[in-house]
Amino acid sequence: MPWLATITASFGIVVLIASVAAARRAEIPEGEQRVFRALNGLPDWCFPVLWVPMQFGNLVVGTGVGLFVAAYYGRWTMAAAALLAAALKLAVERLVRHWTRPLLTSRQRPGTSEPGAVLRGRDVPTTGPSFPSGHVILAAAIACVVAVEVPAEVAWVPFVLTGLVMVGRVYVGAHNPLDVTAGLGLGLLVGAVVASVLA
Repeated sequence: MPWLATITASFGIVVLIASVAAARRAEIPEGEQRVFRALNGLPDWCFPVLWVPMQFGNLVVGTGVGLFVAAYYGRWTMAAAALLAAALKLAVERLVRHWTRPLLTSRQRPGTSEPGAVLRGRDVPTTGPSFPSGHVILAAAIACVVAVEVPAEVAWVPFVLTGLVMVGRVYVGAHNPLDVTAGLGLGLLVGAVVASVLA
């Protein structure tokens, strides 16, 4: 595995483990609640601003963006990596959610776990498990596979989009903050492994 992919994967593992450790409480930690309220309480005009980049975490849209960028640069390896990252996202999200469910009984959607949560958008679930964020897993994984094959001057763009997905998912009331940091860690791990295999 190339050194950059090794660093990225290692960072992803650390973030994931730290997120799981911090989330192992009988209730949502007070510090996390404060971060949630700060982001979820942003003004309503932020919704259209965040909604567009937040779609980068949608399975169809995010994968489609990866394929479009691959076609634009004529990189078939990037296209294959985007498809593999999307497939692995589905697998690892289910696996980690199953593995952590007994440990993280308090990790429910903010509509259940956060008093007074503001839910924005018709498709924001109010109940059910929320750890880790699947949107962020996909966004971070696609960011990794795209960034290694595009010119250096634009390699930062997919990571900015990933950050906006993280903020957006908390803002709309779909996830608590540790859900999205866990998604970031898992997505970086998946993306780094896929990028190193298909680079």
